Amino acid sequence: MTEALFLADLDSPAVGDTVAVTGDEGRHAAIVRRIRRGEVVLVSDGIGTAVRGPVLSADVNGLVVEVAEVLSDAGRPLRFTVVQALAKGDRSELALEMLTELGVDEIVPWQASRSVVRWAPDRVERALARWRNIVREATKQSRRFRVPRVSPPLTTAELALRIAEPVHTLVLHEGATEWLGADGLPAEGEIMIIVGPEGGLTPEELALFGEAGGRARLIADAVLRTSTAGVVALAQLQALTRA
Repeated sequence: MTEALFLADLDSPAVGDTVAVTGDEGRHAAIVRRIRRGEVVLVSDGIGTAVRGPVLSADVNGLVVEVAEVLSDAGRPLRFTVVQALAKGDRSELALEMLTELGVDEIVPWQASRSVVRWAPDRVERALARWRNIVREATKQSRRFRVPRVSPPLTTAELALRIAEPVHTLVLHEGATEWLGADGLPAEGEIMIIVGPEGGLTPEELALFGEAGGRARLIADAVLRTSTAGVVALAQLQALTRA
């Protein structure tokens, strides 16, 4: 059976120490997941460190785990950020889950011109909390030791200003003439991928991003949905870094 992973604060853990999983996370582990004494679990701090060990106690207060092994994710020299246009229904949720499973470093919500979904100012924090919870749960499901950052949403103008910050900013578009990876990949730094909404990018958005330094790129010979485009692009880039 695959060992369950839970998130908790870790303070320089060492073999032989004990760590506690408390609060909602601990109650979920003990009551909903029914983790029992003696089971071996993983506990991560969400920023690269984790421990593995047997559960010493499990009750309504959570879990106490003995540290049998300390693990770490040292990170990568390349950092991947995906700008995800807001999408209707469960499209955004699917994108968040799959991007997290692949190991994205940061996800940025974007209010594109053709996004059907709109985050009203008084609902931004609630919407962000939902995205962050989805990413947190996907991190645990995929047994990753780093929870991707979900940044505050950007307008198109704000996004255009950010385009110059990464080493490469790649704009996914079916009208592009070059494929992803045409320029090669840097050895280190940030690569940002911009994913449009279901209705696609407007000509104005495409022009603005191009003027700011974004590079329009193809990832398939067909038009992909917003929920899969970023995932396909991230997978391709990761494959290129390992080639």
